[in-house]
Order: sequence, then C-alpha cells, then structure tokens
Amino acid sequence: MIDAKQTLGELATTYPTSTLVFLRHRLDFCCGGGKTLDEACRAVGLDPEAVAAEIAAEGESQPRERWDTRPLPDLLDFIITCYHEPLREDLTVLISAANRVERVHAKKASCPHGLASHLQQLEAELHQHLAKEERILFPAIRAGSQGVQVQMPIRVMMQEHDDHSASLQQLRELTTDFNPPSEACATWRALYTGLEKLESELMEHIHLENNVLFPRALNA
Repeated sequence: MIDAKQTLGELATTYPTSTLVFLRHRLDFCCGGGKTLDEACRAVGLDPEAVAAEIAAEGESQPRERWDTRPLPDLLDFIITCYHEPLREDLTVLISAANRVERVHAKKASCPHGLASHLQQLEAELHQHLAKEERILFPAIRAGSQGVQVQMPIRVMMQEHDDHSASLQQLRELTTDFNPPSEACATWRALYTGLEKLESELMEHIHLENNVLFPRALNA
C-alpha cells in the first residue's frame, strides 16, 4: 500500500517506477525528495491518491531494480555506466545541435537564444562534478569510508545537485518546457526531445545519489 505520507525520495527508492509518474507530473523527487507525496501533490493541485494509484499501476506494468538493497559497489558501477558516461556523450551532441539551431534560426522570435551557452556552462559544471565523484567520493566509498569520513564531500555533492536542478529549470524556461514552435525544423525538434531526456535522466541520477547512495554511505 502506497502511503501519501511517505516522501517522494522514499517512494522513488522503494517503488523505482514511481519516478516515471513523478516525471510525468513534474514532481521533484531528487533535490525535492524530502517532501511527502501529499505535500508535493497538493502544492500543484494534484490528487495524492490518484498519483499513488498511478505509481502502483506503473510498478505492476514494468518493475525495476531496487538499488537500496544491492551492494554499494554495484550501485556505484550502475551510476557510472548508466548515467555518468552517457551524460558526457549526450551533452556534446546537444550543444552541437543547439549551436546549429541558434545559428540557422537566429532571426526568428522563437529561437532559443542563449541555449547553447547555457548548455556549455552546464557541461563544464557537470564535468567537474562527475570527476570529483569518480576520483574522490566513489573510491572512498568503495574503500569502506562511511559516516563522518564522507560527510563533507557528500555535502558538497548535494549542494552541486541543487545547482544542477536550478540549471534544468532554466533549460525549461529557455525552451518553453521543451515544446518546439510550429516552424521548428527536424534538428530543433530532436534537440528539445534530447533535452527532455537529459532532464529525466539527470533527475533519476541525482535521486539515486541523494536518496539512496549518500544516505547508505552516511549511515553504514
């Protein structure tokens, strides 16, 4: 039974497919994972019981791996392989597409001016962030560091996650919620589709760290 008094982070951890529901309704389950389902839904005019029913149905149709019960090294490998490595590749492609769209459609009022620059800044921030995780924090966790030993680097990573979340919000503002205008070419439409995919994957990535990996490392 899904309890609306559980936090979004708890639900995303216990019912992994709930993230699909949260993304559909634009409920922040990563950096905003401390809110209860009831609080988050009522804040945007959603029925908590209806959303809970969606979560239950989603879990029955396509079950997912629960990472709160797997060994930490497995979780670290999963994060690097499924999120870190693809993120680096995807950003390169998206920046190239954004530059092309801004160059070709510069005179149109609907052109997302500043999008490529914002993506380049996000890429630089994420590259530094991923490097710190892969070179410092993740090896420390693999070596058995826990509690106060990893408290400070985890605090820094969570603050940077908040910054990434703000950058994602700015992406939505620059792209009118990833909705291409009627005159958009194929590259423009593919760019917005790719950006929406980037948002969903980065949110799931941050959730796994904020709500699963970091609490386990701190409380081991």
